[in-house]
Amino acid sequence: MSLKKYIRDIQDFPKEGIVFKDITPLLIDAKARKECLEILVLSVKDKKIDKVIGVESRGFFFGMLLAQELNVGFIPVRKPNKLPFDTISASYDLEYGSDTLEIHADAIQKGDRVLIHDDVLATGGTAKAVCELVEQLGGIIVQCNFLMELTFLNGREKIAGNDIFAAMTY
Repeated sequence: MSLKKYIRDIQDFPKEGIVFKDITPLLIDAKARKECLEILVLSVKDKKIDKVIGVESRGFFFGMLLAQELNVGFIPVRKPNKLPFDTISASYDLEYGSDTLEIHADAIQKGDRVLIHDDVLATGGTAKAVCELVEQLGGIIVQCNFLMELTFLNGREKIAGNDIFAAMTY
């Protein structure tokens, strides 16, 4: 099955000049969603993982499914002022602006082996910020895991040194 046929391009979203990769068709199709999850799980088959991070908001979908499949805890990483407890934060640049992410200060214990999941690796800013949060809390990054990678944006360079997996590349 080609998962790419379940990714829809939206021109000029969220701003002019950006081609947004819409994963909604993938989420709607149960068979495609299941196959995608199997591919993502297979990428960490032989790795010990204690917790899965899902990055707001599209990283939550498969992040939670991965945590469930791996029988480990799930950690949401969110935009500012969305988490109710003490947080730490990291700022980053996007291909269309800048933003900040937060994680609960007690979400990761020193030595926890963490799988970071997001929907897309683009310029790498978001992934780099999440890696910084994990490391600041003493976690060990097992893998940075994505539904898709936009290779032409060279995001891998910002998280070099980490194991990186994408189910699809563009």
